[in-house]
Amino acid sequence: MDLATIIGIIVGMAIVFIVQILEGGHASSILLWPSMLLVFGGGFCAAMAGGVMKDAKGVGASLQKALTAKVTPPTELLDSVVKLAERARREGLLALEDAVKTVEHPFLKRGLQLAIDGTDPDELHDILHAEVAAKKKADKASMKMFETMGGYCPTIGIIGTVMGLVHVLENLSNPDTLGHSIAAAFVATLWGVLSANLMWLPMAARLTRLSAIEAEEMELVIDGVLAIQAGSNPRLVAQKLRSLLPPDEMKKAEAASSTKKAA
Repeated sequence: MDLATIIGIIVGMAIVFIVQILEGGHASSILLWPSMLLVFGGGFCAAMAGGVMKDAKGVGASLQKALTAKVTPPTELLDSVVKLAERARREGLLALEDAVKTVEHPFLKRGLQLAIDGTDPDELHDILHAEVAAKKKADKASMKMFETMGGYCPTIGIIGTVMGLVHVLENLSNPDTLGHSIAAAFVATLWGVLSANLMWLPMAARLTRLSAIEAEEMELVIDGVLAIQAGSNPRLVAQKLRSLLPPDEMKKAEAASSTKKAA
């Protein structure tokens, strides 16, 4: 599990509360449930109103993915594809029938099964790329929900502040409580800006990044499956797939390959 998002949000929120205390305030003074309910609940409802019910229902799964998604090193996937290419080259494509059952990567598993079933290379290419395009659209929809919440929450926080100031003006006859009431009114704006910039927008960026990583993996799988289907030399398959990796990952893959050869 990649903890970047969890650590970033927790540490960011902790810094806010620490600064509040260092400035002579109390952490409890910004933990006002009415303001938080308005910002979080209102922000979610506004985002839901701008989309479809399917997007709103998928927020839980998207939130879980943003917080707990595991980023697998692409070198592991590359090694799996190369091993399959070596076996296909040695024993034939149909020999992978049993190997497919042990493949954990779902997209690689589907691609191999289509290749084994004798799907035309051009059709296989189109089918797999269509799946990549469909996934990008789905990921964009889930990311958009958080991005929209990040846009609405600051404005809803201002609405909460205006509501609080209206309440203050209704109670001008109690000067002893004016300071506390005015401070409480601005807490809604604080939570609106805070939630947008420390939670919703970072999560949208995280989902965008995860989508890009997964799409790159799928592109690597497509090239690997097509090479296996064509009976390409495993060394050429490995070299071609390594060229698709980011520079740092490519160096790691080349180092790992050199280590295996030396062993």
